[in-house]
Amino acid sequence: MHEKYALPVYPIAVFSFDTPRTTQTNFYRVEFPDKTVLTFDYGIVQLNQLNWRDFLQQENPIASALMAKMNIAPEDRPKVKSECLRLLATLRLNPAKMKMISGFVDIYLKLNLAEEEIFKAEIAKFEIVKQEVVMEIVTSWQQEGELKVILHVLNRKLGSITPQLEERIRQLSTTQLEDLTDALLDFNCQEDLVTWLDGI
Repeated sequence: MHEKYALPVYPIAVFSFDTPRTTQTNFYRVEFPDKTVLTFDYGIVQLNQLNWRDFLQQENPIASALMAKMNIAPEDRPKVKSECLRLLATLRLNPAKMKMISGFVDIYLKLNLAEEEIFKAEIAKFEIVKQEVVMEIVTSWQQEGELKVILHVLNRKLGSITPQLEERIRQLSTTQLEDLTDALLDFNCQEDLVTWLDGI
């Protein structure tokens, strides 16, 4: 990269693990009794040593994503997830970037049922415009989860479905996915699936 653009490259390692919380080393060395063959120095960003509250006002998509892996007290988990999405709602990102970053937040901050209720209550406090954006994100998570279940069941019931059929299923609306969930119980072969898709 530095040769292509004639610019210096500053190496940074981002540590996203939950434990240990002790400061990690900022170098990698390969050495033998008679010689050191490699010494690599890099900056480190150790997320579990950062306080998520310090990033609440930073309108930065990376901050929104990485807050999910920072030092979070157990009781703050629903609040952090809602704040990650509030930050996202303030940014004008294209749909692909929005999906990627919100997906990171959802994967790394899975909530239990009690936490989900607190999370919903936190969202309800947002101003209406941000609330709408956040609810779109949450709805897309739910739809993606439902889609995974449907594809899993179809593959088990009908054999491995073709990429073309999978793409057609991915294009379905939330209501159509719900209808497919009911209909697939009666499918015996992939032709039944095709007939159903052709008929919607």
